[in-house]
Amino acid sequence: MGDTVAEAQAGEPVRTPLQRHLADFKRRLYWCGAFFLVACVVTFTYADEMIAWLKRPYPDDLIFYAPTEAIFAAIKVALFGGIALTIPVILYHLWKFFEPALLPGEGRRIIPLLAVASGFFVMGAAFANFVVVPLALQFMLQFGVDRALVPQIGVGLYVDFNVKFLLIFGLAFEMPLVITLLSRLRVVTPDLLARYRKHAVMVNLILSAILTPTSDLFNMLLMAGPLIVLYEIGILSARVFGRPPARPPVEEEEIPADVPAGTAGRRVV
Repeated sequence: MGDTVAEAQAGEPVRTPLQRHLADFKRRLYWCGAFFLVACVVTFTYADEMIAWLKRPYPDDLIFYAPTEAIFAAIKVALFGGIALTIPVILYHLWKFFEPALLPGEGRRIIPLLAVASGFFVMGAAFANFVVVPLALQFMLQFGVDRALVPQIGVGLYVDFNVKFLLIFGLAFEMPLVITLLSRLRVVTPDLLARYRKHAVMVNLILSAILTPTSDLFNMLLMAGPLIVLYEIGILSARVFGRPPARPPVEEEEIPADVPAGTAGRRVV
């Protein structure tokens, strides 16, 4: 109401609450987009180091077939680095957008939330690079070597294959945090999640078949296994940390002396 009156006094068009929320959301999107572009420029300068880190699971040299393949590989790793650096900023602006609807005191949890979300993403990317990608490469390369084929991997295809795994696992490791937050918001309950465990396993298998960079069963299982484990961790985390905040106690209304005795004890709604 105060914002509407101020806008009317300033001679600006009066906006509805929905329009103000949309304008605030658009402004925060611009901030996230600008930060993403700056982060991509910064990470592009470290593209060589990032490609060397991605190459660790593959012992041989990478080659390139087209003149532009090397630079596009550097752009891909820069985009991946930009996304990784922008995730905390996106979460921060999402939190600030929903902050007016939160209970008093819940805004103080933003720093621990950002730290946990960033840590989970880094854990997922590291797990993919040091566990999943080496297993997937060993399986697929050995399949070709056993058939007397010589592996020669282009840097563009290798970076594309690796970055997809890192992004998918980095986002997948956010599942326990998302489940815990949904439980605190009373959207889901741990008992409901446990009751639909079999359905969740099927959904995870379908998602793995869709999201895996390759279409073979081995890589699909490499992705489905951690997703199922993360779902179980999410249920456990929801039981421990996902309890909804207690509602503030309702104070009893002070009863005047002339009120009949039968109405005493009523509470303020």
